[in-house]
Amino acid sequence: MNTQQILIDIVVLFLGVFLALFAIYYLLKNDIHRFFNLKNIELNKESRAHLLPLRLQAHERLIIFTDRINPANLLVRLHQQGIGISTLQAGILNEVRSEYQHNITQQLYIDSITWNVVRKLKEDTIAMINNAVKGLPADANGIELSKAILQHMASIDENPYDLTIELVKKDIQKLF
Repeated sequence: MNTQQILIDIVVLFLGVFLALFAIYYLLKNDIHRFFNLKNIELNKESRAHLLPLRLQAHERLIIFTDRINPANLLVRLHQQGIGISTLQAGILNEVRSEYQHNITQQLYIDSITWNVVRKLKEDTIAMINNAVKGLPADANGIELSKAILQHMASIDENPYDLTIELVKKDIQKLF
């Protein structure tokens, strides 16, 4: 046998193998795609089943956060007899920021719109406290600050803390 004949035989052999593999792929193409799609569906179900408890916990924690930064609850927790206005202000601001930092990772598991509302509520709470302090005389005490904050809250038509909790609840309902 000469070299040219060997090369032709090798080319014919590879061409035959290639055509056979192409025919097998063409016949099994739908089955192969179906197999990989089923694998993706199974992985998605497993991922969702694993993420659901984390997402529910995130929503629970944000409801607790919202309740804890509500000025009515903050003032009850932080008020002490004879506390000064600056001490109470610092305590409230520290508490709000600390609670927020403690819950900041929950944004991974909730809707971005809901997270933005929670973040804005935190910022608005800080602004409300600072504005209440600015509106009081320098010699005011903690009780006067508490009254100013609670009067401001009473003047608001809809409680933003209750509205935020309702939004978080609606976000939870989207999961089911």
